[in-house]
Amino acid sequence: MKILVLGGSWFLGRAVAQGALDRGCEVTVFNRGRSGTVPEGARLVRGDRTVGADLARLAGEGGWDAVVDTSASEMAPREVLAAARALEPVAGRYVYVSTVNAYRGWPAEPLTEDSELLDAPVDADAEYGRLPDDWDGPDWYYGKQKAGAERATTTVFGEERAVILRPGVILGPGEYVGRLPWWLTRAARGGRMIAPGAPDRSIQPVDVRDVAAFALDQATAGQGGAFNCVAPIGRETMSDLLTACALVTGGDAQLVWAPDKLLRDHGVQEWTELPLWRSSPGVWNVDSTRAQAAGLVCRPLAETVADTWSWLSGGGAPVEHPRWAEHGITPQKEAALLVALGR
Repeated sequence: MKILVLGGSWFLGRAVAQGALDRGCEVTVFNRGRSGTVPEGARLVRGDRTVGADLARLAGEGGWDAVVDTSASEMAPREVLAAARALEPVAGRYVYVSTVNAYRGWPAEPLTEDSELLDAPVDADAEYGRLPDDWDGPDWYYGKQKAGAERATTTVFGEERAVILRPGVILGPGEYVGRLPWWLTRAARGGRMIAPGAPDRSIQPVDVRDVAAFALDQATAGQGGAFNCVAPIGRETMSDLLTACALVTGGDAQLVWAPDKLLRDHGVQEWTELPLWRSSPGVWNVDSTRAQAAGLVCRPLAETVADTWSWLSGGGAPVEHPRWAEHGITPQKEAALLVALGR
């Protein structure tokens, strides 16, 4: 089988390319060559997907049984539309990696694949949905961009040949955002460690290798569709995550649980200062039974934690990305929270 990966040099894209090679596929990778490395054995085509001439040149290298698009996280719908149009004549299927942010109800309410999506035209540019600085309502900019890109994919390839994957939080070796690496580094430092919210709060991160495997499964499937790529609801908790971090790092980290209200009262930024902590009721209430029925298998979170620590402690380093600096609370702020808790 011939697979084209848009991206392919870091995190999910590289996991897809490597997974395809491991399956015996003939793999072509298309990227600008600015970050990461391409797995050995993949054929590399250099180019910029926002440049029409580069897309035309890439199409001339085809065809492929399937395209897996992992590089569109910062691409406007019109750019996804252009890539899909250029590749449609030379590709059998198109697997587009979107996000649960494309749902209008995320993160406020429970979601299934039948939940309403945000509205965005297929040819929207990067400014579509951008909000003024003084806006204090929901920020749907990113979600609208992804929803428009989903529609662009389906418009070109049709519902039978287009596959839409909607992950939530993706963790694992090679993570560039910095969520799990921050918790691991903090746990390794030891001592009393603020743990956010309720210990039994369900969380649904998914391992990068499991998303990659499912993307490749769908690339060979006989039909299209949309799938929520998240771990099963209720299978694992915030306590499971942080306990695993403390265990694998071998430190003496002692979890001190801080209620949501106390954290908010002290101005702790949800999602970033204490990564993966968010109190909205729909954040970790995304149904994935359709994906599971189609073959999505999510490894235990403890395995993801252990493998990520092995990668980090063994000298692994992510590609440089501005989101890394957004994550983590300062020691001073954490100390103030511990005082407030009387610990």
